[in-house]
Amino acid sequence: MVILFVLLLLVVLAVLVAANWYLWRRLFRDTTRAPGWVRRAGAVLIAGGWVLAITALVAERTGAPFWLQRTLAWPGFLWMALSIYLLLAVAAGEVVRPLLRRFLERRAGSETDVRQPEPEPVPEPQPVPAGTASLPEQDPESDPERGAQQAPRPSSPALPSRRLFVARVVGGAAATAALTTVGYGTYGVLNGPTVKRVTVPLAKLPRAAHGYRIAVVSDIHLGPVLGRGFAQRVVDTINGTQPDLIAVVGDLVDGSVKDLGPAAAPLAQLKARHGAYFVTGNHEYFSGAEQWVEEVRRLGLRPLENDRTELAHFDLAGVNDVAGESEGQGPDFGKALGDRDTARACVLLAHQPVQIHDAVEHGVDLQLSGHTHGGQLWPGNLIAAAANPTVAGLERYGDTQLYVSRGAGAWGPPTRVGAESDITVIELASRQA
Repeated sequence: MVILFVLLLLVVLAVLVAANWYLWRRLFRDTTRAPGWVRRAGAVLIAGGWVLAITALVAERTGAPFWLQRTLAWPGFLWMALSIYLLLAVAAGEVVRPLLRRFLERRAGSETDVRQPEPEPVPEPQPVPAGTASLPEQDPESDPERGAQQAPRPSSPALPSRRLFVARVVGGAAATAALTTVGYGTYGVLNGPTVKRVTVPLAKLPRAAHGYRIAVVSDIHLGPVLGRGFAQRVVDTINGTQPDLIAVVGDLVDGSVKDLGPAAAPLAQLKARHGAYFVTGNHEYFSGAEQWVEEVRRLGLRPLENDRTELAHFDLAGVNDVAGESEGQGPDFGKALGDRDTARACVLLAHQPVQIHDAVEHGVDLQLSGHTHGGQLWPGNLIAAAANPTVAGLERYGDTQLYVSRGAGAWGPPTRVGAESDITVIELASRQA
């Protein structure tokens, strides 16, 4: 097992080194005439960016001083996102490169075909009449006027070759595209999540509960980058929807209560007619789950740790995240759902979509999840689809429906591309209405 892990680590390292060498070659070596400070600066930028990114991840996981985490997080995590889109843009440039070169070759060829004016005939030398002494050739240096006319002119700077010109155009376009993409994706996260509204019909829901609204928020990821100001925007957005119930379905934080308690304080302002509920995500188990359960309870949320509450018109249950199994606190569907009245509708809060199969076995009507971020950084949605039954949105599994939120925040880079952050208002619909 150890050997397999080492081999996998070596493969990942080799791929990372090869990809970054390719980036350096296309963006810095191919765009310069000779070795110099530009190539050296490019190597320092790429290598230094990854040193910051890896150090930021290690600092977060090992509980380094919070000031150090914050110092490393911004440049390190943003470099992770930027390097992804630099690589994609440079790879896309391989298609453009030969087309641009061919266009320039054809253009140069058409210019040489243009008819040039014929040179004027050079007059033949006239014979010198007999008896006339030939004049000695004058030294240009002895004739100031003639010497000035024949003095060599300074040469103009050499124009870049066609290959160098193409490399600079494609490299510049790739860098611009990557910077624009990451900049726009970061602005979208920092600006706060949008509100999404989804109607979900439940067969067992009584008519009196028709139109019941549950505000679902997941993956806020308060940490070294997203802090108290971001939490306040999330809370204000949720309260603005005036929900009947609030469901926080995991990955609230990336850090300890000691470091992030002040950042999470705005959660005490959450307002809903039937209260706010919380279940753990996998990142809570990296951050001290027991302490965070107590902290959210202090802030006025009710944790559902493999537990259930009977509301007026349906049951609301919650299970721990599967990451809790390593601490003996994994999901227990039997405890949460085993003795309930199956004639009542049931809504389950479970962080990961993969828990849907257990929900189906226990007759759950609707499971609310997060975890995937919708892929967060395209084409990450393809990876998320390989690991989760549903990446985002509403899908049916037998008699059970699963809704997966893209999440309100972001993990690692505070950036989203192709997966806009959201808070979803689920409106329950009764088929008897």
